[in-house]
Amino acid sequence: MTPTPQILTPASTAAPEKNGAKILAVPKLIAAALLAGAAGAAWTMLAPAGQQVTEDAYVEGNVVQVTPQQSGSVTRIGADNTDYVKAGQVLVQLNEVDAQLALSRAEAQLSKAVRQVRVELANASQSRDYVTLRAADLARAEADLARRRTLADSGAVSGEDIAHADDAVTTARAALAAARQQQAGASALVDRTTIDTHPEVQAAIAQLRDACVAAARTTLRAPVSGLVTRRNVQLGQRVNAGAALMFIVPPEQMWVNANFKESQLGAIRIGQPVTLSADLYGKAVRYSGRVVGQDPGTGSAFALLPAQNATGNWIKVVQRVPVRIALDPRELAAHPLKLGLSMRVAVDTGDRGGAMAMATVADRAVYSTDVFTQELARSDQLVERIIAANHGAGPAIAQGH
Repeated sequence: MTPTPQILTPASTAAPEKNGAKILAVPKLIAAALLAGAAGAAWTMLAPAGQQVTEDAYVEGNVVQVTPQQSGSVTRIGADNTDYVKAGQVLVQLNEVDAQLALSRAEAQLSKAVRQVRVELANASQSRDYVTLRAADLARAEADLARRRTLADSGAVSGEDIAHADDAVTTARAALAAARQQQAGASALVDRTTIDTHPEVQAAIAQLRDACVAAARTTLRAPVSGLVTRRNVQLGQRVNAGAALMFIVPPEQMWVNANFKESQLGAIRIGQPVTLSADLYGKAVRYSGRVVGQDPGTGSAFALLPAQNATGNWIKVVQRVPVRIALDPRELAAHPLKLGLSMRVAVDTGDRGGAMAMATVADRAVYSTDVFTQELARSDQLVERIIAANHGAGPAIAQGH
């Protein structure tokens, strides 16, 4: 039999054409990758002489946590994500009922302590007067006894009267000794103190200040000015001391960490000028900066699980070290940046007179806040008011002994 000839249809020719397209696409991908690598190498090689350039650089800055110093339930939230807040602005309010009750108890305790010290000072003054009185009684009894003994020779006074007078002297002397002991005990409680400096009053003042500060800390204020981010607190939530409720990013406190290769670090010195650009604004916006320091190790050295190279399959990997670059505050204010943005960094390494690493104390500004310095202001005013209201009058009470 003669075999029937087979006719190729379009469907049968489609598979070879598709396979051919795939085969042709692979060299194109390889060529594109090689071209990209060559472009990167050429860009690095053609960089201006006396410069070290990298695009492995990112914006970093301070991320300030807003954390309560005591536990409580949230009753008010004063800011949300992307809001700009000023230092001292109220961000979160905790339930202050318990704190106010504790403050009231502390106020009452201070009032009681002031009045108790007034009593002790009065007792000390009274004991001194009592000693004077008993000393006068003794002097009178001794004078009476001496007079009776003088009259005894003439028979004007009987022996029994002399005996009674002698007993009176003994009694007066004992009463004086008891009065002096009582004075010593009363003086020991208030010796060399006033109402304001008495230990009992000072202890009550400390308790009042603790209660006043605890009441003030139910109001959480922004420690710095900046943009709010990562708010994770809700109304009615029970928060614990130290829990991060939200974060504030000060836009003026930003810098760039540029990760240079270890082969580039030899030319980089502290103080060298830097030109930077961000993808956010493109090459039309240039930032001026300067090198302020280098990290003491590579990124892998500080990783949670550092690389272990003591193996047989070791492959050399070029390491990178973060270099901190300070930005011009005026340029940063004119063109704000965001944390984590990519930057292109070019360090002018012409002047290599500076040090590679910081060897002295840095002269840059120290981060600080004065928001919490007013916590004791109200307590001091409250202490003065309570003491004045319960102080009383009289020189014997107002002065120490």
